[in-house]
Amino acid sequence: MNRKLLTGIIGCGKVAHLHARALINAENSEFRAVFSRSAEKGSRFAAGYDVSSYTSVEEMIHREKLDVVVVCTPHPFHREPAIKAMDAGAHVLVEKPLASTLQDCDEMIAASVRTGKTLGVVSQRRFYSPCIRMHEAISQGRIGTPALGTVLMLGWRDQDYYRSDEWRGTWEFEGGGVLVNQAPHQLDLLQWFMGGEIEELYGIRKNINHPYIEVEDTAVAVLRFSNGGVGNIVVSNSQKPGIFGKVHIHGSNGASLGVQTDGGAMFIAGMSGILEPPVNDLWTIPGQEKMLDAWVKEDSDEFTSIDATEYYIRKQNEEFIDAVINGRDPLVTAMEGRKTVEIFTAIYRSQRDNIPVKWPLNPETSRNDMDGRMASDI
Repeated sequence: MNRKLLTGIIGCGKVAHLHARALINAENSEFRAVFSRSAEKGSRFAAGYDVSSYTSVEEMIHREKLDVVVVCTPHPFHREPAIKAMDAGAHVLVEKPLASTLQDCDEMIAASVRTGKTLGVVSQRRFYSPCIRMHEAISQGRIGTPALGTVLMLGWRDQDYYRSDEWRGTWEFEGGGVLVNQAPHQLDLLQWFMGGEIEELYGIRKNINHPYIEVEDTAVAVLRFSNGGVGNIVVSNSQKPGIFGKVHIHGSNGASLGVQTDGGAMFIAGMSGILEPPVNDLWTIPGQEKMLDAWVKEDSDEFTSIDATEYYIRKQNEEFIDAVINGRDPLVTAMEGRKTVEIFTAIYRSQRDNIPVKWPLNPETSRNDMDGRMASDI
């Protein structure tokens, strides 16, 4: 019999419902409790899953003897409950991104080291079959070394979306726009596929057609990696009705790989489903070119046989819990999560200063402009 750990959730927003279903269905999880600052909201959420509700993170962990909690609060509010949970004795998986600022990331990572508790970040697209296939091929050297990586994510968010929660579209409560909320999955895949550390980035962010929000709806960037590779990022929430998200990697031997992670109207947690299956849309490794059609069919068949909105989150929850049980690092560690925050932080700073930003990136404790987010008009 698989060993089960006692699990809970911090935060009762839309994405928390996906994690609740995932923790109920996960083989190695016994879902026990949820935390919310609002007793009424927490009780209503808990009643739907037959678990207990708390308004204190520490009390929830101590009374329920929780082993693992998933943090589902808005991005700028990941740090406090995550640190409280680790101090109380629980391992912590945080919804993407790890935090909205590098300072919060570093304080969370320091708490993980101090307490000895595992800290990981949700990036469930790493568990997509076409993404696993790409990473394995790159790791096996089948494209030589990654030479050029591109992210192209064109989506749409309308005014109803931003009105659906009071925190959306604001610097203070969302922490950013497309870079912080929608793009972290693709940014994570880009750096995971490309390998080497990022050395330099030049970026620009804009608000093209969402005058009713504070944050950016579009960003572009050029990156240079320590292994000699280069990258390009184009992400936007300004294309109706939402087209696709793609990550492509081109190798030094001329072979190319790609994945379309999202297609059709873009997925919104708690508001819409995943409309199109994630598939490899580019594959030119010599001798494997004709396998693409078979893989697309295989991945499409898998997609139609599962509830994709829950399945991949469950896969990551199970992998994280297994890492805790076996005392190993999870696939997406806190340090991996920090890399995504570094990328969008560098774009904000580059826009502010109109210069390339060089690595390593450290918190700007002497400034009060949220890493350049609030330094200038967009």
